Amino acid sequence: MTDIKTTQSELAIIGTGMAGMSAAIFAAERGIKTAQIGVSSSTIYTTGYLDLMSVHPIKQQKIWDNPWHAINKLVADIPDHPYASIKQEDIRSAFDEFLNFMKTAGLPYQGHTDKNTNVLSPMGTVKPTYCVPRTMWAGAVALEEKRPCLILDFWGLKGFSAVQIVEMLLPQWPNLRAARIAFPVVGPSVDLYTEQMGRSLEIEENRIKLAEEIRPHLNNAKAVGMPAILGIYNTGKVVSHLENLLGADVFEIPTIPPSLPGIRMKEAFETQITQKSVRLFPQKRVLNVHRETDNRFILEIGDRATGKTDHIIESNGIIMASGRFLGMGLHAGRKKIKETIFDLPVTQPDERSQWHQKDFFDPNGHQINQAGLEIDSSFRPLDSSGQPAFENLFAAGSILAHQDWMRQKCGAGLAIATAYRAVKAFGEKIKREK
Repeated sequence: MTDIKTTQSELAIIGTGMAGMSAAIFAAERGIKTAQIGVSSSTIYTTGYLDLMSVHPIKQQKIWDNPWHAINKLVADIPDHPYASIKQEDIRSAFDEFLNFMKTAGLPYQGHTDKNTNVLSPMGTVKPTYCVPRTMWAGAVALEEKRPCLILDFWGLKGFSAVQIVEMLLPQWPNLRAARIAFPVVGPSVDLYTEQMGRSLEIEENRIKLAEEIRPHLNNAKAVGMPAILGIYNTGKVVSHLENLLGADVFEIPTIPPSLPGIRMKEAFETQITQKSVRLFPQKRVLNVHRETDNRFILEIGDRATGKTDHIIESNGIIMASGRFLGMGLHAGRKKIKETIFDLPVTQPDERSQWHQKDFFDPNGHQINQAGLEIDSSFRPLDSSGQPAFENLFAAGSILAHQDWMRQKCGAGLAIATAYRAVKAFGEKIKREK
């Protein structure tokens, strides 16, 4: 390995999903020299909505208007949930810092301080969430006020149906109409992709053409909703221009993954974070980790397919934000779920037969969705004796046990808040050692 380059860092973050991205943001804001390793970010699959907490208990499917009250009840009922290890003031600080970063990156968010907001899904259902991209906020307002609204889709764009959305919502929103139009930049028989459409609308001339296509369908509509295609780097400018051209509010509705809001978030993150104290190693995996006698970690990274190491990272600490099965932080074997990097013990059902309920839609959820790592109050993973596996190893995000982020509707909140807490714990450790 004498020809392999080595990078020195204070902190290594394993994972480039929402938790890894958040951890890198918080580390960069504190001037911590950081290396981040990960393959394709799961962020590109996000709708752009940031859930904090809205469903508890899962079995009762109780939906909460106030996410902070929901967290209080959750923590009282499930004291092992990761939220129970974070003060609410830290959760609020985490969100404030994350949203400030996104605003600086050109992707402002909007929401209520102590209230969830009802928003539209690409299937035409309504869900509560905490914060939405500003490009989607007018849709939340139109939904709440039941304003006359036009929902659009486009010939050649698959997986998004304005008619379906309207049919689903019409009983509660009578002033809703649907229309399908041609996207003016390409021919009507061409398959469309949201990223291609978003990039084309960065050009003023194309926005004018789009407005001309929409205008005959407006009638009395006070708001116009369409798939999330309104630019990539200048979304505010794109939305504002279309609103001026149409004389109506304009908003986006998420599409099926991969989504443009997720692509925007990923590109903004990578652009901003690499200008700070973070060295990003995209499309790389940790192949091996060992510790030196001074407790520093040596990470060998490279392509898992070949098993060939092409870089070494020496780090004082690690935050594991490697996710569950999709992110390959956990691996489900024939009999057991394993953690893939340190072989840490994973909390899981005793038998594989208990991983899933017989009914896929069982209101209790599936036990496998709460499998993960146990942590102490400093978010350090525990070993089999219940002690921190390493003094300088931390964990954040969906790899943590005792949470079902998908059914509890707390995915972004869990990722952001636990990343904040892990970075804070690492920073406190550095201060103690100085």
